Amino acid sequence: QVQLVESGGGSVQSGGSLGLSCAASGDAFSTYDMSWFRQAPGKEREWVAWISQNSGTAYSANVSKGRFTISRNNAKNTVYLQMNNLRPEDTAVYYCARRTSNTGAYYTIADYADWGQGTQVTVSS
Repeated sequence: QVQLVESGGGSVQSGGSLGLSCAASGDAFSTYDMSWFRQAPGKEREWVAWISQNSGTAYSANVSKGRFTISRNNAKNTVYLQMNNLRPEDTAVYYCARRTSNTGAYYTIADYADWGQGTQVTVSS
């Protein structure tokens, strides 16, 4: 089982930017799709962005499209989430996750068995 460790969270004002990183331990990082999810207090965990094994394809949820960019560096076993023009409603704990099955679409939470511990992002107005 892989270990995922997120970093880069913090507090910013509305309109600011943050860059999150997720470092993966172990081998075979390049053979798995990766995603970022987030969970706000009192809300369900929601998908934010997905990237394919070789970075050939990436998708973002509507709430993040045009503001968040997912990327990865397989040589460094790391996936990133660059977040620009942040809004108070982006406040949440952000998690990276490794897609370990393919029963549904890329945003299907049940297909992700490996998760990081999360990093807090707080956006103030």
